[in-house]
Amino acid sequence: MNLAVAANENMANISNVLIYSAMAVYTLAFIAHMAEWVFGSRSKVGRTAAALTAPAAGSAPAGNVTVQVATRGGGTAVLERPKVVTRSVAGARDVPDGPGAAGGSEQGDLYGRIAVSLTVLAFLIHAGGVLARAISVERAPWGNMYEFSTTFSMVAVGAYAVLLALKKSVRWIGLPLVTTVLLDLGLAVTVLYTDSDQLVPALHSYWLWIHVSCAIISGAVLYLGAVGTLLYLFRDRFEAKLADPGGKQPGAFASSVLERLPSAASLDKFAYRINATVFPLWTFTIIAGAIWAEAAWGRYWGWDPKEVWSFITWVAYACYLHARATAGWKGRKAAYLALIAFACFLFNYYGVNIFITGKHSYAGV
Repeated sequence: MNLAVAANENMANISNVLIYSAMAVYTLAFIAHMAEWVFGSRSKVGRTAAALTAPAAGSAPAGNVTVQVATRGGGTAVLERPKVVTRSVAGARDVPDGPGAAGGSEQGDLYGRIAVSLTVLAFLIHAGGVLARAISVERAPWGNMYEFSTTFSMVAVGAYAVLLALKKSVRWIGLPLVTTVLLDLGLAVTVLYTDSDQLVPALHSYWLWIHVSCAIISGAVLYLGAVGTLLYLFRDRFEAKLADPGGKQPGAFASSVLERLPSAASLDKFAYRINATVFPLWTFTIIAGAIWAEAAWGRYWGWDPKEVWSFITWVAYACYLHARATAGWKGRKAAYLALIAFACFLFNYYGVNIFITGKHSYAGV
């Protein structure tokens, strides 16, 4: 028995070392992401800014592809294939995506590749720390706020890596993602840390693997959608200022950052697809929680603060998705609603667990 306890303590120590090591590598990734933004060439960025304005008379629309076709007379005819633009809302601007954080330069791209490599390395170390914690406690590693936070940030980085592996143009998420992960892990190891221990009786169930894992995946992916939504608001305002030559123009710093992001329409579409894709999983999370509550406490729903705020979060995202299909609530209004919905998710986690007492008050902080 003593040998088993000692082995568990060793695994807990290994988990702590791996989490701190992951934080160190995330810090290096953060520096590399910053270098990508700072040293990225501004030459292509300037051309992107020019593309935001109307093309000169007689010139081809930005982004068109020229194709030469042989004719019967032996000559060639030049055809222009219009660029396909997906509008996020009616009347949206037809604006090309920016060149990315690297600005299209080799130096910036090199830093970006280093940043992605370091992020993936940190993710692997991070995952090792979560796995070691699971071995040390001999259960799912999300029984308290410390474990939930470390797993949450790991899944968020994992989702980012999956998007990159699928050849999605999402490297622009890297800097805000790594910054948030460092804040999350810093809070976890300082304020939320809890020694390895067994669960409270209510959590001794296979539903812990189902319900909480779905909550973690849902929240991590919704976070990516929230980042896209927030950047959409900044980029949309930036494009509106450029489209109004007589108004106040963006400053040099804002331009150097916002010109490299995807267009407002692309960011809006990205956020919507993320939120719409994960919403059914969040719905299942609440249903699974209700089934678990019936097994643990003899009732499906008891208006516990955690249950109430989970439902409020669900309603907020449902309103957002409905707003996207309603004529007067697209664009910025829907984006604000999406951010309010994610704020409800954050309060449901931090606020309810720390400040409100209920049946779910087993955070260990």
